Amino acid sequence: MPRTATPERAAAILVGVDLGVPHFDGQLQELGLLAETAGLQPVARLTCKRQAPDAALFVGRGKVEEIRLLAQSEGAREVLFDQALSPVQQRNLERAIGLPVNDRTLLILEIFAQRARSHEGKLQVELARLQYLSTRLVRRWSHLERQQGGIGGRGGPGETQIELDRRMIGEAIKRTKDRLQKVKRQRQTQRRQRERRHTFNISLVGYTNAGKSTLFNALVKARAYAADQLFATLDTTTRQLYLGQAGRSVSLSDTVGFIRDLPHGLIEAFEATLQEAADADLLLHVVDAANPGHLEQIEEVQRVLREIGAAELPQLLVFNKLDELEPARRPLQLKDSVTLDGRELTRIFVSARSGEGLPLLRAELEAAVQSQALEAGGDGVPAPIGHNDGLHSREVDA
Repeated sequence: MPRTATPERAAAILVGVDLGVPHFDGQLQELGLLAETAGLQPVARLTCKRQAPDAALFVGRGKVEEIRLLAQSEGAREVLFDQALSPVQQRNLERAIGLPVNDRTLLILEIFAQRARSHEGKLQVELARLQYLSTRLVRRWSHLERQQGGIGGRGGPGETQIELDRRMIGEAIKRTKDRLQKVKRQRQTQRRQRERRHTFNISLVGYTNAGKSTLFNALVKARAYAADQLFATLDTTTRQLYLGQAGRSVSLSDTVGFIRDLPHGLIEAFEATLQEAADADLLLHVVDAANPGHLEQIEEVQRVLREIGAAELPQLLVFNKLDELEPARRPLQLKDSVTLDGRELTRIFVSARSGEGLPLLRAELEAAVQSQALEAGGDGVPAPIGHNDGLHSREVDA
């Protein structure tokens, strides 16, 4: 049932186009969560199938008219597409529908802009926003017309407004990149200091809303912001975690969550933050075990890790939200191993909220620190998870 928009939240129509990709979200649930996180209220959802996007409108003219009429009847003030739109498609759709039309990319940028708190995070968001805007200069606005140059108007054609805008954005991108380079150098200095102190670095990575920040707080007794929403954490937070059996502290970092179709420009813009993951000695890949689409989410995280050069780092799978699993779906044991991208990885089931499984996770971290690599060992043979999760599992000692 569509929900009525409130005065604080603008009504939005959600549109998804099934182009035959395996991860198509037919219910547009994730787009709806993104819209709500950005302060919009989805009031209607519409999906359709196409073999390929229409070059001019992304969808067919008949579907555009259907969207226009639906927006009118629902009082919508914006239309959101679940796929990335080209600048020309966006401009044509706005003209045909008579409302602002935006895509998944801009929605994610809006959320990032709202949530960034640190100086570095704000710089990264600004760079991603500028890079996105630089592709939108396609005469969408009436002021983008050729201006005449020369004394008395007799000279040759002057610089067009679109060229001025492009040059100004280009200069802003260069300034922001320079400032981010400074931050990156500072981070490299901090990393070299940690290396001299032989600090063991652990980074939490995972799909957005998998519970990374809740797990981070549970492990280090911190108060990092955690909420049941997308992109609750954007800025990297690092704390010391003492591991008694290892007899030392390690550095634990909570990083920004990943999401399907995360624009490459955003990955580039957040390179400094994601570098924490790329330079880690161990990745804790946090998975929302209660999410039916967790296999696709795992693959998306792996894709981003490959892009930042972190795919081959030692990795421990942490299946979180054990407390939300129905009894029939709970694992028979809290620890086993799975094959992922040709590697056998240890998997541990936990509930960051209730604390179940956390002692086992801490013991695994202690073993990793002591050996400087993930190792499984001990006595007893656990049974595999009690439902078919699509990963090749193998029993290991618990």
